[in-house]
Amino acid sequence: MKASAFSYARATSVFNALELLHVHGDRAKVLSGGQSLMPAMNLRLISPELIVDIGELAELRGIAATGDHVRIGALTRHVDLARSGEIAAHAPLLAKAIAHVAHPAIRNRGTLGGSLAHADPASELPACMLALNAEIIVRGLAGERRIAAQDFFTGIYETALSPEELLVAVELPANPKNSAHFFHEFARRHGDYAILGLATQAIVDADILADLRLAFFAVGDRPVLARAAKRLTGVAVTPAALSDACAALDEELDPHDDQQASAAMRRHLAKVLLVRCVAALLGRPDLDAGGSA
Repeated sequence: MKASAFSYARATSVFNALELLHVHGDRAKVLSGGQSLMPAMNLRLISPELIVDIGELAELRGIAATGDHVRIGALTRHVDLARSGEIAAHAPLLAKAIAHVAHPAIRNRGTLGGSLAHADPASELPACMLALNAEIIVRGLAGERRIAAQDFFTGIYETALSPEELLVAVELPANPKNSAHFFHEFARRHGDYAILGLATQAIVDADILADLRLAFFAVGDRPVLARAAKRLTGVAVTPAALSDACAALDEELDPHDDQQASAAMRRHLAKVLLVRCVAALLGRPDLDAGGSA
């Protein structure tokens, strides 16, 4: 199957792109890397009247560490994130997660902004944004907005981005002192859609988790920042405390059944990852000694 007929416009500037989106509204779609948009169009899941190509807008590319933040342009490709020394130094969680995004051909073309705007609930990068406490920067003709990552993803393939706005950048707090991270996902094959995954950023102080952000993905209609993390923050982590956190996580999550896994399996895998995560962050293999798998 091929896409239905559409018109095409190559934006010459961010302002030009915003003008086109203002005129056409939800009848237009933005093309950045195209790795999600084009398959959806070819399957006729979406049929936009106009494609606004922003791929040549150099002002939306690049990575810059400024003070205590890292700013990443929306058109920065996955492969650029993987190769960036600044990302490795200031956001190592993101560098680790990128290796799990699809396959090399996708990573060579796909962009950070495109992934976030697409908002696939099984995608790695939206969960990383929650774990890293990122701000999503969007722009319209009326000006710029900053949206906390936790508020940006609103449902399956849905975000707080309006049809007349463009995602232009992401800002992350630079890697804080004593920070640690964890990333893992379960998939049938490397590069396949995740059955379930976890992206975590933490601050470890004298064997205590002073801060813990657990962002699960492929467990609902959007990435989930688990409230169960509070049960492990600022306390000595014992097997009993970890068991209590797992029980709280089980109550909190609302996973779905699909062709890859049942809801019960996803609940189990989420608890497996929570145990592995905490054991890895604290360097405490005894917490996972019973074999979490």
